[in-house]
Amino acid sequence: MSTSDSPDDGYDEVRRLGQELSNWGRWGDDDEIGTLNLVDADAIRRGAACVRDGVGFSLALPLGEGGPHTNSLPGRFNPHHYMTAIGLAVPGSPFFHFSDDVVVLPLNAATQWDSLAHVHYEGHLYNGRPAAEVLTTEGASRNGIDKQARHPFATRGVLVDVARARGVDRLEPGTPVGPDDVDAALSAAGTTVHPGDVLLVRTGHMRTFLVDDDRAAYNGSAPGLGLAMAPWLRAHDVAAVAADNVMVEATPSEDGRTICPLHLVAIRDMGLLLGEMFDLEALSAHCAATGRWDFQFVAPPLPFTGGISSPLNPLALF
Repeated sequence: MSTSDSPDDGYDEVRRLGQELSNWGRWGDDDEIGTLNLVDADAIRRGAACVRDGVGFSLALPLGEGGPHTNSLPGRFNPHHYMTAIGLAVPGSPFFHFSDDVVVLPLNAATQWDSLAHVHYEGHLYNGRPAAEVLTTEGASRNGIDKQARHPFATRGVLVDVARARGVDRLEPGTPVGPDDVDAALSAAGTTVHPGDVLLVRTGHMRTFLVDDDRAAYNGSAPGLGLAMAPWLRAHDVAAVAADNVMVEATPSEDGRTICPLHLVAIRDMGLLLGEMFDLEALSAHCAATGRWDFQFVAPPLPFTGGISSPLNPLALF
């Protein structure tokens, strides 16, 4: 459907950008990993070259019942952890004891990647997959997180600390982050972005959860990327983008009509992985103290068969 004959539903700009920035077919008709193809040998070596100090940071929130979810969306709850064995002895061997446990959690429980099967519009997912054929009660037969998990996910990461560049602890809720904001933060840090890099965008909104302990506000209106960032990300051939808020993009949307427009263009059309709820606070402090804003970024998703999302423990290594 062209933009000229599309209904007036507010999504004309999504359709236009989707066509303009599409990566469908760029890596072949069978591609299921999208912009992770940009994490090639050069990108992996470039990330590894950032490791000089032997210092590292986890960017993950803890997976537990104190997590960020508020049950505001169906199926999104904080993990439930149960012990299935506590100090049991193996029959016939009283010296040996063991404990086991199990976790029930949504795959977007906390810090997580969205797969290329996460969102779609007008009946198609990334690379033209028919949503009705791909998405079943058994998960995603194509574009699932298990496909993205097969590709080495170790590259150069760049922290774009928009809040620090503006001289504030956190951006105001609903603030859209655009190309000028990102360019200004990169200029202040004295760094650039290369193809295959991962962009980590700090808005400071994580402090609403970690410092204020306000889960409702953290899940409400939030600063984040605006739709105008989509062409910038495509032009710089970024492999993935992650942020410290719940949706990566600003909420509510800038036009007040659309739901997650950046998700639609980034995931469905560009094949770009989005990472949500990354804790960038300690990383930000270290980067500011050392003047180093790039690092090796290691963040493979877990290979859940047909998974729509995946929790992870991303690492920034210096």
